[in-house]
Amino acid sequence: MQAAVTDIQTDVAQPTAAPWWRAARQVGYPAALWRLPNQNDKHLIVQVDTTITKKPVDLEELPAGFVMSPFANFDFGNGEPFCAPFLRADVHVAQTGTGWQLATNTASAEAEAFLTVVSQVSPASQQPTRMVEDSTAETTNAEARQRFEFSVEEAVEAMQKGAFRKVVLSRTKTVAFDGELDAVSLFEQLCVAYPTAFVSAVWLPDREQIWVSATPERLVSVDAAGTFRTISLAGTQSAYDAGGRLKRTAEALWSQKEIEEQALVSRYIIECFKKIRLREYLEEGPKTILAGNLMHLGSQFTVDTQAVRYPQLGTVMIRLLHPTSAVCGMPRADAYTFINEHEGYNREFYSGFLGPVNMSPGLAEKGSESHLFVHIRCMKIEANTATLYAGAGLTEDSDPQKEWQETEMKCQTLLAVMKSL
Repeated sequence: MQAAVTDIQTDVAQPTAAPWWRAARQVGYPAALWRLPNQNDKHLIVQVDTTITKKPVDLEELPAGFVMSPFANFDFGNGEPFCAPFLRADVHVAQTGTGWQLATNTASAEAEAFLTVVSQVSPASQQPTRMVEDSTAETTNAEARQRFEFSVEEAVEAMQKGAFRKVVLSRTKTVAFDGELDAVSLFEQLCVAYPTAFVSAVWLPDREQIWVSATPERLVSVDAAGTFRTISLAGTQSAYDAGGRLKRTAEALWSQKEIEEQALVSRYIIECFKKIRLREYLEEGPKTILAGNLMHLGSQFTVDTQAVRYPQLGTVMIRLLHPTSAVCGMPRADAYTFINEHEGYNREFYSGFLGPVNMSPGLAEKGSESHLFVHIRCMKIEANTATLYAGAGLTEDSDPQKEWQETEMKCQTLLAVMKSL
């Protein structure tokens, strides 16, 4: 069997990821395509099974694959890792140069049959997909703005009364197209536009959804050397000045509200470290971070898990951190309740977390790594419709109109690239 798969590897080597992606869509297999921040290598995995199962998010126990957790996924106090949909890496292909090839040989009849489908898949149509003008869009947007700003006002009033310290309210923006979006092309364009982001496209056949994102926010990562990383990210402003010039990070000016918002996220991470009696960590920041068309305030936290003898730190911190105060609020339970009562829609995978687990970093590299990111700057594609998601971190000093504008800027992260397809 192994030899047969190796033979097929030569036959199906392709210049792009599109044949594997289209083959997975054709046979109904889940697939995930991604590129890590500040890297050139790209990866795609396919699970050769139509059923997506939930697995405990335990980085020490999971096989190679891809986690896709919804927002409403909590630690309920039993100390056990919570569960999330998991895509196995039954077939793993990677691009480390100009072409794509199998990164691992999976000796199974199902994998071999799938690779045969890849070698026979027909080229995709090159017809461009365009946005469909909606005569009611302006009215719909005005109504959405009114609802959002009213909710912000209610949140500010609640915080001024001491109900909670911070809450993140979000909204959606729906865009229609005259055909189905090419997720692989969109992924490639996002990789070019946002080199410092985690860019991904995930096909979930059980939901008939594709989720595409270019997120700047790392939740938890553990590399092959055992280095743990996380980030506190908050505060948002345009990366361009009034004249359309890209600003230097040193030119960014932050208000007291934004500085305090970011500090709340940092303190939350430090409180999580204290809960597990971890004192040996490195904190760098806060500093301005460029994330495509936006700038944020961020602090990096790093731990050498081998030096502190805490190999399970990644798994423990996922449970403690998610959902972070950057997408939910503080205290978490009170903020979550307010979100459920005021947003008026199901976030699904928006503001959850996603990323590769126990995957090799490259074709020739040894070891495995896990990189999970907060699922923001994302959208859901269903048939010819794309739903974009954006949120704003609110404190008692928030201004409803400014928070709406912040969500508009965040929607542009993906919208600007879609318009260029």
